[in-house]
Amino acid sequence: MFQIVPAFSVPMVFASLADSEALNSELRELFLARASDDRYRNPDPYTHRNAALFESNFRLFDWPQPCVQRLRDFCYASLYKAIGELSGYDVPMLRRLHAASEAWFHVTRKGGYFGPHNHPMHSWSGVYCVSHTGDDPASDSGKLTMINPHSMNTMFIDMANSSMKMPFHMSNRMLRLKAGDLVLFPSWLLHEVLPYEGDDVRITVAFNVRFRLDGAQPADVPIG
Repeated sequence: MFQIVPAFSVPMVFASLADSEALNSELRELFLARASDDRYRNPDPYTHRNAALFESNFRLFDWPQPCVQRLRDFCYASLYKAIGELSGYDVPMLRRLHAASEAWFHVTRKGGYFGPHNHPMHSWSGVYCVSHTGDDPASDSGKLTMINPHSMNTMFIDMANSSMKMPFHMSNRMLRLKAGDLVLFPSWLLHEVLPYEGDDVRITVAFNVRFRLDGAQPADVPIG
């Protein structure tokens, strides 16, 4: 018998919000206004970036504006659908998963970038594109780059392993999101945003989610 099987894999989920033009226009206007007000800036950033990138605080999904709440509902609905399909959970089981999230937006101007990072203490993360215009779509400008978790295995590369097909390849996954696109991925996956080289702005919303199972009890472990 001869068989090739994928031993390990990383799920990435792609969704698009239909008829999102009006929503994205409202979000763009709101975020550009808030990006000029330091009260909405993340007060304690830890991932490397430069001054051409504005990052908000992490309370975005708590904002009352209808456009923000519609986006939140779309992101949550997409994530719950993905969890259900990946884990084989039915609707009653999904209803037992109570989510806690943090969310924020980025406004990136010419030269702005975001260094490699992941999102500790959460199980799922997502990025939604509000706007990405003003640059060359064929370039790497502003691409969301998922860093291959097998990159540490590239200590030796030759023609026997350098050209393997997906999902066995060694290269990173580079994504140019367009307005209305959402990508979901495990929070542990390292990723970065390459420098945006356009003359407009790149605007995205990012979020992290962790879950508590309704009815779950902590282990009865004696302390001390």
